[in-house]
Amino acid sequence: MPITIADVAARAKVSKTTVSRVLNGKGELDESTAARVRAVIDELGYVPSSRAVGLARGRTRVVGMLVPSLTWPWIGEVLQGAVDVLETERYGLLLFTCNRGEESMRQFGAQVSAKSFDGLLVIEPEGTLDYIAQLHSRGLPVVLIDDRDTQPAQIPSVGTTNHTGAGAAARHLLSIGRNRPLVIAGPGHFGCTQQRLDGFAAAYAEAGHPIPQERLLPGDFTIASGFEGVQHAFDTGIDFDAVFAHNDLSATGAMQAVLDSGRRIPQDVAVVGFDDIPMAAHTQPPLTTVHQPLREMGEAAARTLLAHFEGTPLPNRPTVIPATFMARGSTTVTAADPS
Repeated sequence: MPITIADVAARAKVSKTTVSRVLNGKGELDESTAARVRAVIDELGYVPSSRAVGLARGRTRVVGMLVPSLTWPWIGEVLQGAVDVLETERYGLLLFTCNRGEESMRQFGAQVSAKSFDGLLVIEPEGTLDYIAQLHSRGLPVVLIDDRDTQPAQIPSVGTTNHTGAGAAARHLLSIGRNRPLVIAGPGHFGCTQQRLDGFAAAYAEAGHPIPQERLLPGDFTIASGFEGVQHAFDTGIDFDAVFAHNDLSATGAMQAVLDSGRRIPQDVAVVGFDDIPMAAHTQPPLTTVHQPLREMGEAAARTLLAHFEGTPLPNRPTVIPATFMARGSTTVTAADPS
């Protein structure tokens, strides 16, 4: 049987409260008594529950993280960045998804009420922002990890630069002479979709090549939407020499449609994605994309929360980690693939 705090108290001839005070460094204790308790702890090999010690200190040493779903391909990178920081600092992670909608949120709310974690990292599930802001205003430390250029001012946040990243993609395509891009957008209600569209379109307009409406196609961030968008353009005779897809999955679908048509990438059609998920470097040809600093965003959000636990006020301005551009074979002809 495992050694309990009651076993320690009995052997040291003190109360369980006294043992707890020794473990947590709280209260006035006679040094000889404290020394005797510590000696018994060593003798018996007692290992206190980290959760019990944390609760006694008013701290669980657990961070909650709320995400829409683990099926989103880039969430794993953000999660790994947060976990790297939390594990290094000996914190645990309690992960919540919204796979079951309202039922998931009820379960999450129960854990909030039970004070099961010290603070919360959030990749916002759709429709929950007001609730998250309410939790924060009631005293729960929250850091939002978001891929929009602008975050709600009332919640500390870590984000990136969609507008700038999309502009870099446009300037790259312009530099290689691609003046007729087809754009396959993300869902219209996502803030990042508008930011990516605005940044890309602005660069083309400034270069004297405004993008006509017929080359701006809706999408939903899936492989199928990328494939279907390009196929629609071929079927309806839309003239294009490049594709800018608002994420890497839809870019992958776009590449497949181009190749299925007998056209070459990048010689006939150049393709650019957004996110730089791990698979992007391993498509054929490798996908040119805008690198979102996903792992870095997770790391920064976790560090912000842990610093707050140690007394640093949460920032009142978003922390912004710039996106960067990654040119690969889907826009650049290599020696192995001459035009």
